[in-house]
Amino acid sequence: MTTTAATGASLAVRGLGAGYNGLEVLRDITLDAQPGITVILGPNGAGKTTLLKALAGLLPRRGSVQLDGRDVPAGNATACVRSGMALVAEGRQLFAQMSVAENLELGGWLATPAERAERLAQAFADFPRLHERAQQLAGTMSGGEQQMVAVARAMMSHPRLLMLDEPSLGLAPRMVDELLAIAQRIAAQGVTVLMVEQNVRKALQIAQRGYVLERGRIVAADDAQALLRSDAVRRAYLGVA
Repeated sequence: MTTTAATGASLAVRGLGAGYNGLEVLRDITLDAQPGITVILGPNGAGKTTLLKALAGLLPRRGSVQLDGRDVPAGNATACVRSGMALVAEGRQLFAQMSVAENLELGGWLATPAERAERLAQAFADFPRLHERAQQLAGTMSGGEQQMVAVARAMMSHPRLLMLDEPSLGLAPRMVDELLAIAQRIAAQGVTVLMVEQNVRKALQIAQRGYVLERGRIVAADDAQALLRSDAVRRAYLGVA
């Protein structure tokens, strides 16, 4: 895979808080994501999706978020995209009655027509399966293929930080492996990847660093391999007694 993205960004989050309708879900979140893959683990309801939404400007937040030392405005999704951030939301959020090509073009909405055409050609080079199905309606594709469309659409914004929310959710094991391999290739080409993933073992196997989120707080942070060996993580998430 070859991307047109710039060198991966360094994300620094300090004292982040966020929630819904006055109810605080996240409290005092501090984390860093460096070039490579950083994975966020935790049980359902821990606040993982809320964290990615807050970082992407889809929710109000407090605290500091910096990308390569520059402040990222709170609650402003357009500013987050302009700063070099892109989110692949849980559930993919495609336009089912639009073609693959049309969905991808929407990902480059801030680009000039010439840039958008160039990025679309690159997306099809990176995802040959999508090139073959460029005119197929997105809603008629398999779950794994739709997830590829969602990732390719996010890459159309030329991100330096790509956030993935449960990319393997509901997919067959072979497609899970393929999508995680895509995340690795994206990271290897210079895009920082911050990923929420339910498949703890596979996520930690491809990541460089991991965080464990429980009840809106970070309760553990370490190198991914250290977390994979952690007795607490193994008991809680891997079913190892």
